[in-house]
Amino acid sequence: MSSKTTNPIMYSAAWRISLWATLAFAIGTMFVFAMLHRFVANDIQRRSDAWLSGEVAVLADVAGRTPKDRLYGRVVGEVAELASREVPDKLRSNSNENDSVFFLQAGDDGTLKLWVGAGDGVPNLAAIRARKFISDVPYDLNVKGFNHPFRIASVRLDDGSHIYLGLSERDELRVLRNLRYRFFCLWLLIVLFGSVIVFFVTRRMLGYVREITEAASRIGQSDLSSRVPISKRNDEVGHLALTLNRMLDRIESSMHQLHTITEALAHDLRSPLTAIRGKLEIVLAGDLKMEQSEPIVSAIDELDRLTEFLNASLDVAEAKADALRLSLSEVDLDRTIRAMIDLYEPCMSEKGLRMNLHSAGPVFIAADAALLHRVIANLLDNELNHLPASCTVSIKLGTSEDAAMLIVEDDGPGFASEIGLHMFEQRVKGRDSKGHGLGLTFVEAVVRAHGGSVTASNRSEGGALLSISWPRETGEEIEAPHSPTHLNR
Repeated sequence: MSSKTTNPIMYSAAWRISLWATLAFAIGTMFVFAMLHRFVANDIQRRSDAWLSGEVAVLADVAGRTPKDRLYGRVVGEVAELASREVPDKLRSNSNENDSVFFLQAGDDGTLKLWVGAGDGVPNLAAIRARKFISDVPYDLNVKGFNHPFRIASVRLDDGSHIYLGLSERDELRVLRNLRYRFFCLWLLIVLFGSVIVFFVTRRMLGYVREITEAASRIGQSDLSSRVPISKRNDEVGHLALTLNRMLDRIESSMHQLHTITEALAHDLRSPLTAIRGKLEIVLAGDLKMEQSEPIVSAIDELDRLTEFLNASLDVAEAKADALRLSLSEVDLDRTIRAMIDLYEPCMSEKGLRMNLHSAGPVFIAADAALLHRVIANLLDNELNHLPASCTVSIKLGTSEDAAMLIVEDDGPGFASEIGLHMFEQRVKGRDSKGHGLGLTFVEAVVRAHGGSVTASNRSEGGALLSISWPRETGEEIEAPHSPTHLNR
């Protein structure tokens, strides 16, 4: 009964682990790139501010030293023009004008005294005047008619006028935009590459666990000698395989000891019982009177009951310990039930009981044929021993997607209320029962050893209902069910 599954990749543990790892990796790398972007932006602005502060100081010195004659504007303008050419990575404008840097000198009355830059400088001066305070450090200034803000540095001259040097942030924003695009492409590439690596590494690691699981699932009651594959690597998976194999060694040893004890016990008890029975039969074969033979026949019956009880007790003990030795083969459940009904029909009819079989046709399961016969025999024995005359036993056999369903119900008195939910426990039976309380225990243990389940309850309309679900092997080819048959006995 292999546990091998063919789940889609998206439902695998490797997919979930890689998904969460990718999410954490993506958030972490995004945070790193965000911090790196912030560092670069601050560094670019720091360099721009340093350039502005240095250049505006030079211009202020030139303006202060240059005589205020008719050449003043030309000299200062030429110096400002030369300063504007030192802007690094300057994006060339569509026009011939230098629109990335401007130089503006305003008098103490706020009028425009000197302008070097694109346009007439009026909107620039208006934007500066609109600013409510003048800062000693460079600041941002939005100028009407320009798409990008300017970084402004200013200095006050001795005559009360102010010199302003503005640097457009267009080039800085362009550099940062290109940087963000490259960071995004790099982040996406790293995340995709990392997720693929995590997925395949996780899938490969879990592949060893899956191999161990599949190997462990193949180790059943019928074969405790198999072991899970051992990895050569000295890691957690290798330790898991070694631990499982050591545990299987202990289980195999325990099962072997249990089988040895039960076989020895059975031999030691059955041998004297068989010998006593044989001697009683020899005596019974002699010329005895009726009053002499009746106690001998009664003693033989008691010996048979004792032998039956001994066999059932040993089987239940092995089944409860999951130590049943299963010899699995393909069994037609429908044919087995029909054969058992034919076997029990005379006894049922003699007691006045009726049996109905509702079957959808052949139902093939993997089971130990001998144990399956005993399970069905236990069920029919219970009906035969506990139902009063004129009752009806209905047996329904069907299939679901992955299980064979066997339902046995009757219209008798049902299960005794005192056994309640303990009806599958050993020695639990009703007050009026003459059995040993092992029949249903044996049924439940055998069905569970085959991977199935059993439920029992009383029907609402009266009577007992017992349902058995018996697993069918995956991929088993089952003949198409024919029309339901109805067998009345």
